[in-house]
Amino acid sequence: CYLAKVLLFKAYVQDDNHQVVSINQSELQEVVSLIEAVEATGEYALYDDFAKNFLWEFESGIESVWAVMRSVADGSPEAGRGSLSSGLTSSMGPGYGCCSFNHASRNLANAFKTDANGLPLFETFNDPSSPQILTQPDLIANNMDPRIAHTFGVPGVTWKYDPNRIMDEGYSRVPGIYGFFLGMKDQELPECPCFRQYQAFFMTARNTDQIRWAEVLLWKAEALIELGRQDEALPIINQIRRRAAASTGRINFNDGSPTGTWMIGEYTSMGDQDQAREILRWERRLELAFESKRFFDLVRWGIAEEVIDAYFEIEKVRAPHLIDGNFTSGRDEYLAIPEQQITLSQGLYVQNPGYN
Repeated sequence: CYLAKVLLFKAYVQDDNHQVVSINQSELQEVVSLIEAVEATGEYALYDDFAKNFLWEFESGIESVWAVMRSVADGSPEAGRGSLSSGLTSSMGPGYGCCSFNHASRNLANAFKTDANGLPLFETFNDPSSPQILTQPDLIANNMDPRIAHTFGVPGVTWKYDPNRIMDEGYSRVPGIYGFFLGMKDQELPECPCFRQYQAFFMTARNTDQIRWAEVLLWKAEALIELGRQDEALPIINQIRRRAAASTGRINFNDGSPTGTWMIGEYTSMGDQDQAREILRWERRLELAFESKRFFDLVRWGIAEEVIDAYFEIEKVRAPHLIDGNFTSGRDEYLAIPEQQITLSQGLYVQNPGYN
């Protein structure tokens, strides 16, 4: 699976300014062949519920391909080898401590809206004049992909699958500035046996998945689309959406009533190659949101400047601290190489473009 990922990234041939100049078809075919070989083992599958990917009791299960292993109270210093990063991104709600540093944008929240057929609103999802997703009543008033309630907290919705814990604006740091859509996938409830307080922070022993099976399937779908075989990608996309549609039980209220108007449908066709690309890229965004994939996807596809500057154009009005946000193509895809490393390399390292 990791070799398939490397080849998929490598297949997008880029020039010195990080612009895609060609896509290597033979490497894409190898991606498909490698994933089919893994599929044939029968070792991996999608969980029946999207939520199981983000709960401690289901770690190392059928969807986890490769994960960072965690532990707490294992005799090591500082209370264990848990995930301290989850403490920095955590809720500030009851039982937590710090720090609420990882928030979703209005752009992402709006991306989960769907039409009457349960399909994304590709062109209009984020129009300032369109209905905005802010709190739980907005999830009722609009057709929604239920993965939103698994991905980040929305005021008025159950927090981390606990029907007795309803998220409110107090869970977020300075919601008037940064908003209140607090990332939830890497969080656990304070009652979890995996949870440990550490000074003002906490850590959890839930493993951190780096590759899960849904993403592997999406790599295969992407390779098929770039090979011009989008019809073969259709059942893969629909399989993932079908699982999402069946993943609403844990996000209901205590009385079993839904927290949103969940409406997610399947595609009848992928359309032409450009349409198929848009479908695939949208599906990756929603399925893998808050799993640290998005930026690297945009760079691989050579569309980082286009997407990020369009994001800033609207979001800086909603969040004034983004007023100076911009992305410079040919530079910002990668960080600068530290000058000390260039010196130590004795000339082997050449500074990345745009930093000289």
